[in-house]
Amino acid sequence: MQKHKAMLTPLILPLILKILHGMLKQITKLGLILMMGVSMSACSSTASWKEDVLLHDGRKIVISVLNNLGGYPAIESRERSTIDETVTFTLPDVNREIVWKMGFRDDVPELNSLNLIRLDVVKGVPYVATYPAGCIAYNKWGRPNPPQVLFKYEGEQWKRITLAEFPAELINAHANVIVGRPKASLLKSFYTVEGVDAENHDISTPEYKTILREAVKNGDAITSCPDFNSQQYRSFNPPLPMKPLPEK
Repeated sequence: MQKHKAMLTPLILPLILKILHGMLKQITKLGLILMMGVSMSACSSTASWKEDVLLHDGRKIVISVLNNLGGYPAIESRERSTIDETVTFTLPDVNREIVWKMGFRDDVPELNSLNLIRLDVVKGVPYVATYPAGCIAYNKWGRPNPPQVLFKYEGEQWKRITLAEFPAELINAHANVIVGRPKASLLKSFYTVEGVDAENHDISTPEYKTILREAVKNGDAITSCPDFNSQQYRSFNPPLPMKPLPEK
């Protein structure tokens, strides 16, 4: 019997190795799939909620907000970055759906990255007030001061308008939508008017929560952003004179 076993071993061993090799390939493939799945889950997500929006005339509308989220902008970040935001609402009296969509990528040349401050309807026409989210966006939009970008819904699209074209009854009005995005850990499915006000309560910078009539002077927020179109940033020369290094 011992001799019989010795003759079978050379035949069985290659078969066992082949089976183990096949199992190892399957385990490796499964591991890669799981890693990809975790990576995709970590880098792509959504946040959605609804808000009661109080209009200037006392009426209320409900908006639906959907944020597509990217990864964490820094190791210490607790909130994901926003890729784009879509706000949908029904125009009062006419039962017509209107959509506001805004991307938030600084690495593209297109005009984007605006945070909503106020959404309102005057004489049946929707209006939106926003501010640029960051210095790159502020420069993209031409460095407005007051630092807000205003829109009117006209001809099935949102059209940028001047402060003079914006309804007078909305000037100096405060934010009636959640500015930015609620913290992921505290996100609710629905926010009442009081809930919206509570989310905006800690915003202390006027241009981030109020539609201003006058330009901001000596501000320390968005208007203090450097002008990227100035010669200082477009020149190949250093922005400040550089002293020569001392000789050794």
